[in-house]
Amino acid sequence: MSRTRTALLAAMALVAGATGSAIAAVPGDAGAAAVPCTVDYKVQNQWDTGFTASVTVTNHGAAKSSWAVKWSYAGNQKVTSGWNARITQSGANVTAANESYNATLASGGSATFGFQGSYSGTNAVPATFTLDGVTCNVDGGGGPTDPPDPTDPPPGNRVDNPYDGAKVYVNPEWSANAAAEPGGSRIANQPTGVWLDRTAAINGAGGKMGLRDHLDEALEQKGSGELVVQLVIYNLPGRDCAALASNGELGPTEIDRYKSEYIDPIKTIVADPKYASLRIVTTVEIDSLPNLVTNVSPRATATPNCDVMKANGNYVKGVGYALNKLGDVPNVYNYVDAGHHGWLGWDDNFGASAEMFKQAATAEGATVADVHGFIANTANYSALKEDHFSINDTVAGKSVRESKWVSWNRYVDDLSYAQALREKLVSLGFDSKIGMLIDTSRNGWGGANRPTGPGATTSVDTYVDGGRYDRRFNTGNWCNQSGAGLGERPQASPEPGIDAYVWMKPPGESDGASKAIDNDEGKGFDRMCDPTYTGNPRNDNNMSGALPDAPISGHWFSAQFQELMRNAYPPLS
Repeated sequence: MSRTRTALLAAMALVAGATGSAIAAVPGDAGAAAVPCTVDYKVQNQWDTGFTASVTVTNHGAAKSSWAVKWSYAGNQKVTSGWNARITQSGANVTAANESYNATLASGGSATFGFQGSYSGTNAVPATFTLDGVTCNVDGGGGPTDPPDPTDPPPGNRVDNPYDGAKVYVNPEWSANAAAEPGGSRIANQPTGVWLDRTAAINGAGGKMGLRDHLDEALEQKGSGELVVQLVIYNLPGRDCAALASNGELGPTEIDRYKSEYIDPIKTIVADPKYASLRIVTTVEIDSLPNLVTNVSPRATATPNCDVMKANGNYVKGVGYALNKLGDVPNVYNYVDAGHHGWLGWDDNFGASAEMFKQAATAEGATVADVHGFIANTANYSALKEDHFSINDTVAGKSVRESKWVSWNRYVDDLSYAQALREKLVSLGFDSKIGMLIDTSRNGWGGANRPTGPGATTSVDTYVDGGRYDRRFNTGNWCNQSGAGLGERPQASPEPGIDAYVWMKPPGESDGASKAIDNDEGKGFDRMCDPTYTGNPRNDNNMSGALPDAPISGHWFSAQFQELMRNAYPPLS
């Protein structure tokens, strides 16, 4: 008997006693009245004086255009902050009302919200919940002392850092492309991410390996030791709303297809007991959630597509669903994409993005426990560490933050950004053990143009521009950047708070076509991939810096691969 059904049966007497009405029945029991709503209240983390909790309410009655869940504490619990609902408390009584973006609650639909609270003594789960004044049955009541649900997957043996003590899967398809290039054998044995960037990629398309093929190969590579397999989950509805080069196959409203045709089949495969000995790391939906902060109205950088995705909530729903489903698999480690310092490092982006990540991590049944960490700089070029200047420097009476390059950003590189973001996320209720990944596949910026010291102190701009490793025109440039090089080789635990440097983007695979190319992969032409493009507000109207003659995103780009090797830092031997 599942936890849900057990809890419903156990709650019948409670509901009858609390309301004085007829006993509510388990949904589906013949001849019985329907349960009006169920509530799943789970304590996620608990310490001496505080806790975080997740609450999911499911509406079994008529559809609602607004809702409010209420409960009372028997102890001295106090809600101190919340997300995905407007939570207020008067004495022991708590009310959680919908936000504008999750006001609709369909018949059979669910809403999830969460909060952080304080307590002393005991932290008992509330006995009774109501939805718009109607008493609900309690589903679970999941705290640390709850009995396990025999239908749930076993807890598994997730380690703190999946990369520690483990090899990482080498994709034989990428390895063959690299080895076929002159000099490519020097890095052909490096591990890279496997991109599931359309539904067809799950089973394999165009003669390429499917997910099971990769996992079977991973078992061969594993041998008797530990092995990490890196998967990129990348197929949201209305994907990449600010970049046409990587728009996907699903339209903005096709969230149900995303769930049933994409995430569910992936979960079925990775949950196969055959693969239980693998450590499966997922990078969840790059370039999605940050767009809902930086590229929506009323900002000058807004795009109509991003406004649509903000309004319909399908990025948040999709990421939440993916985290929920994949997080059920005991050997899966979910890492959510977190942009990079040159995107989210500004004061008005940093905190808002962290809040957006929390919103998605508690949507569609997901909880912060489904997130093992975050990944920065995925498929991007931001320097790992700038050695020759910092935001604390002052030149010619001006702060480095006033330079054109830094432009008031709080962070000048991705290592400092990732470490700071980790601390911010922990403060919002994510587990204190979450780790960060940084994609270093193309951020080395070596070669003859790599500075060896600070720039001239004539002005703050000459100082920064003369000393910076990152040679882009602007940190907003993202497509096939000229002058880039391979970065730090993949390695585990390189810095405090960093689980690994990874090559999640396979070097040599294009970011997008430099001109319009017909294709059957749903990938459009973005002017940011055109080397003649003079820019837009998202890159402060600078030249794109893109290489010419590039193929569509994900296809092999030999010229770029050769340049990445030439400019590698550390250099290739």
